[in-house]
Amino acid sequence: MKPEELKMIVREKYGEIARKSYVQNTSCGCGTSCCGSEVDYTVFSENYSDLTGYNREADLGLGCGIPTEYARINPGDTVIDLGSGAGNDCFVARALTGEHGHVIGIDMTEEMIGKARANVAKLGFSNVEFRLGDIENMPVDDNTADVVISNCVLNLVPDKKKAFDEIFRVLKPGGHLSVSDIVIKGDLPVEVKEAAEMYAGCVSGAIQMDEYLDIMKNAGLNNVTIQKSRQDLLPDDLLLDYITPEQLKTFKQSGFGIFSITVYAEK
Repeated sequence: MKPEELKMIVREKYGEIARKSYVQNTSCGCGTSCCGSEVDYTVFSENYSDLTGYNREADLGLGCGIPTEYARINPGDTVIDLGSGAGNDCFVARALTGEHGHVIGIDMTEEMIGKARANVAKLGFSNVEFRLGDIENMPVDDNTADVVISNCVLNLVPDKKKAFDEIFRVLKPGGHLSVSDIVIKGDLPVEVKEAAEMYAGCVSGAIQMDEYLDIMKNAGLNNVTIQKSRQDLLPDDLLLDYITPEQLKTFKQSGFGIFSITVYAEK
């Protein structure tokens, strides 16, 4: 599909998610087996509930890491969150950057922006804002951010090179990023990739880990470092709907797989 067609699909799906609560989004934790043709977007998410700044209404169970844990956010920093959703990571970042910092959330889905703005209005924060915009063409001036974060979003962007070029543009000299994302390692059998895409929609846009890191480096980012890596295992019973027991054994021994990574880099 063309990039705009892909973006439209993402907007529609995440618009539906925005209209649901955390409980509704996570109540079908087994993906296709209890949701018919529905994709479970929450299977890679992590628990935020003990973090300072956490707001339950902003947590839709999305994401594949907690980038704020590794983002080295300091008091007074300006932080940009890419694909900010209902504001979950923004509110945690705000707790780190403090009252004198500034947090900007960017999302291309109107329903998410509406939900995030409603959440920040309830909280009464004057230094957190949400902007409707495209990660490949951010509504942000050059050299704005001390820190850029993102959580399981860049894999959904059709032109990842343009996205990281934009990240480089909006970062201040000496600024840095910490992004959590889904990547693939090795050549997944077609049947396994199809199963993964049915189980978790964010897998469909994932690229090879080495390619992902190279795109960051080619954008001009330095000291590219994987801060955390976790292999995400698909349930055997799901895979056995697509491949034979022998194929499953071979796949599990191959070292190939789907990984959640959190990556650091500097401008």
